[in-house]
Amino acid sequence: MEEEEGGGGGSEEAALLGQHRREKKELQAKIQSMKNSVPKNDKKRRKQLNEDVAKLESELEERHKLELLSLSQKQSTDTEVNSIGNGVATLDLGDEVPVQQMRVSKAQKRREKKAALEKERDERIAEAEIENLSGARHVESQKLSLILSQRQLQIRHIPSDGHCMYRAIEHQLKERNNNVTLTSLRHQTADYMQSHADDFLPFLTNSTTGEMYTQGERDIYVLWFKLQHLES
Repeated sequence: MEEEEGGGGGSEEAALLGQHRREKKELQAKIQSMKNSVPKNDKKRRKQLNEDVAKLESELEERHKLELLSLSQKQSTDTEVNSIGNGVATLDLGDEVPVQQMRVSKAQKRREKKAALEKERDERIAEAEIENLSGARHVESQKLSLILSQRQLQIRHIPSDGHCMYRAIEHQLKERNNNVTLTSLRHQTADYMQSHADDFLPFLTNSTTGEMYTQGERDIYVLWFKLQHLES
């Protein structure tokens, strides 16, 4: 008899992220309503309003982080239980015929390993952020959010996927109707590094020998730098 494997982990995460998006929209609508109710020339009430807005946004962000971390830990536990169940199903019980396991391709193994590493990294980041809620970094973040709110500005979160600096530049350029792509930015940066090699060579060293890159090593590094977008 065949057993059906559950695939609810992804749907649970998608549902939670969808819920978070709805809650953010609802909060923004509430904040806009609060702003409309306070006259712009009432500086005292506007100041209190900005503080209340920063507090609401901070509390929602913290709750979302905790919920994502809790879901991640639950999925990790479910995965361990499923792994144990699969191991029991394939035990040799004499006359019983063990369940034949499907072959997993090398590409699938690489994808699973990459996904596991990314999940582990996200969990470490979430745990570190929770630990820092009472630290100096969190206090600084709250003060920055308040200042930005007073200037009608906000922080844009860029995914930590190895391209975050270029994605941040790409986002700001699009805000100014300049549709330069991530790939184009990487190529432009690599071309500039190649044409100004003397400026960058002192900062490129061989991790094994500690020596400065040779001409050949530098060319390989620039080529690798250009092709990074293909792996994302």
